[in-house]
Amino acid sequence: MNDRTDLIVHLMEHSIRTGDFTLKSGRKSSWFCDAKQTACRADGILLVAEAALAEIAALEEESGPISAIGGLTAGADPVAFGIAAVAATRGRDLRSFSIRKESKDHGVQGRLAGALRPGDRVIVCEDTVTRGTSPLEAASVVRELGAEPVAILPIVDRGGTCGAAAAEAGLAFLPLVSAPDLGFPYEGP
Repeated sequence: MNDRTDLIVHLMEHSIRTGDFTLKSGRKSSWFCDAKQTACRADGILLVAEAALAEIAALEEESGPISAIGGLTAGADPVAFGIAAVAATRGRDLRSFSIRKESKDHGVQGRLAGALRPGDRVIVCEDTVTRGTSPLEAASVVRELGAEPVAILPIVDRGGTCGAAAAEAGLAFLPLVSAPDLGFPYEGP
């Protein structure tokens, strides 16, 4: 098996559930993807990082170096931190960060937690996207902080519409796995 096939197998075993679900959008679905179940397992994040680092390397050949990875807290956290850690074991400096859902009013204020710097070229990551609302919000905050979001990289694209929204925002879209790869139809907005 190749790494992508291994990632799909891992997602199917640990992250995909079938049944009757109500999505964040309020829509009903016969399947649910909790890709954090893959990202928060050591063997899973290694598969995610392998696929992500290959996508990032290909993007860098086209558009230049990437210096940071992160996104909106909860969905992006294990993905960004895991990919950055695996990159470090390969001598690759990739700083990670998290964007809080709301600004903190004590300690270090604002929405940023982590090692994002002005001028960074950034991969905005996420565990699962349907419409792409969370990574697009994170990309907006990254811009406000003086860095340049370059791409959105989800583990799973379940909606099939985030790519168009990313392109409209001037971002590449690099899903590691799609709903059809998992045997399900896209469930866009």
